[in-house]
Amino acid sequence: MKTVLVTGGAGFIGSHACKALALAGYVPITFDNLEHGHEWAVKWGPLERGDITNERDLHRVFDAWRPEAVIHFAAYAYVAESSVEPLKYYQNNVTGTINLLKACVKGNCKRVVFSSSCATYGIPERLPVTESAPQAPINPYGFTKLIVERMLREAESAYGIRHVILRYFNAAGSDPDGELGECHRPETHLIPLILFAAMGRSNSIKIFGNDYPTADGTCVRDYVHVSDLAHAHVVALEWLAAGNPSDSFNLGNGIGVSVGEAIRISERITGKRIPTELLPRRFGDPPVLISDVAKATQVLGWTPRFPEVEQQIAHAWRWFCDRQSALKLSPRNIGSASRS
Repeated sequence: MKTVLVTGGAGFIGSHACKALALAGYVPITFDNLEHGHEWAVKWGPLERGDITNERDLHRVFDAWRPEAVIHFAAYAYVAESSVEPLKYYQNNVTGTINLLKACVKGNCKRVVFSSSCATYGIPERLPVTESAPQAPINPYGFTKLIVERMLREAESAYGIRHVILRYFNAAGSDPDGELGECHRPETHLIPLILFAAMGRSNSIKIFGNDYPTADGTCVRDYVHVSDLAHAHVVALEWLAAGNPSDSFNLGNGIGVSVGEAIRISERITGKRIPTELLPRRFGDPPVLISDVAKATQVLGWTPRFPEVEQQIAHAWRWFCDRQSALKLSPRNIGSASRS
């Protein structure tokens, strides 16, 4: 069996990737400190508790499992927090990745798939955003992702570690089989926050600005189903295993959905009126972010199965309805929608 180390495999996207890996015949070894991940989400392979900032933890796991490849999700990923605590983000996301790459060198692991972000583009000059667009992050989180991208390129030159960089746009939805779903504490993603308002878990959904140059005045984003993201990691692994060169790919749907549209669609799906609260714009929020995914489609052969936001919201709604009591969600665990 092919063994793959999945850092952050107990998190939202990581756990879905572990399921996709297992279905494709891999053995996913989840490496997670469970600070933001969940033990209940580790269902398709063993869990190794550890932290990427601890080199001994990483060397222990590499010695025990001898993974043939790594999928690297583990990172702090709250955009607003990164601006308040930047050193926390550089310590974890950058230093932790240095430790991981050192373990790869020692363990002779030559393939890495990296969970990057559209945050590396900052505020794009042109839409849709292609992989060749300038990368100019506007927050420490985005800078940490960009630094790791650079580190991977240099690690290839020095140590022969090939890589695929996957730049996500907005992850959404939940496992179509209902086995996994989104559970961040605090939650900052728009669609879960909308659904929490529909469930009465919060008083309203906050809309940050309705005077943008868009059809309804609210920000437009590109949402991609978490299971489609998970599948892309399997495709990327197989791309590297086939001997193909390192490369970078956007992952999205190329479809823009505004905050207002997401709320209206959610009202149709849930059958509930969703109260809103209008607040001023947030600094740094681009009016529109839409991906160009032609490269991932043409080169990797990756095609989303659930491109419609209606599907994504319906899957998420079913998850939250089925799991709300088990998840023990409470208003204090609900944050404000993030920009990514």
